[in-house]
Amino acid sequence: MSKAPAVPEDIAARKARTALRDFVEGPAPILKAMTEPVPSPPGEIVLEEFVLRRYQQKDAPALARAVCESLEHLRPWMPWISLEPTSLGDREKLLAKWDEDWAEGTQYSFGIFQKGRVVGGAGLMRRIDKNGLEIGYWVHPEFVGRGYATRAAEALTTLGLGLPEVTHIEIHHDKSNLASSRVPMKLGFKLVGEVPAKPEAPGHSGINCIWRMDRALWARMATDT
Repeated sequence: MSKAPAVPEDIAARKARTALRDFVEGPAPILKAMTEPVPSPPGEIVLEEFVLRRYQQKDAPALARAVCESLEHLRPWMPWISLEPTSLGDREKLLAKWDEDWAEGTQYSFGIFQKGRVVGGAGLMRRIDKNGLEIGYWVHPEFVGRGYATRAAEALTTLGLGLPEVTHIEIHHDKSNLASSRVPMKLGFKLVGEVPAKPEAPGHSGINCIWRMDRALWARMATDT
């Protein structure tokens, strides 16, 4: 039986992986931008410090452990922590929901893995407008200060701007969350607004900061270096 030709999604995924390899290993890793649209992100990105990988059902126990070990660290800033700890069954249902979201193109959820251990999470979410994606991220307290959130957001910015019709990426955080603010700042995102928001976590000030990166600026920054 002859080997079936690769489907366009596989070809696009390989292009994305090649772009990410150049993005990581090239002379200006933070500023490399993808030049060809891809239908969806690859499921795994191997970076120098960690692997950014799409969650699988088998990851439920490791994710549960990471979240439980990060409760007090994340509680001031992450509204979803109020639902934790949850049962293994409920976490498996959540991972199944993330699979559905990935297939529908509404959310791409990745774990940050170091030697098989979940040390954080990051994702691209279609919840701002038709042509934009929002990046979210969190890091286990043992791994804070190593640049993991910045590195993950950097990779996801490149991936997100390579998706069809996506013209810009945003990062939102409460104004009091100074650690989160350093990520878009380091990557060259522009602060485009500070808007009132209902506090949803104990540390929230009620002011939401919005940072934006568009395709043209990301590409221009790469060219300038």
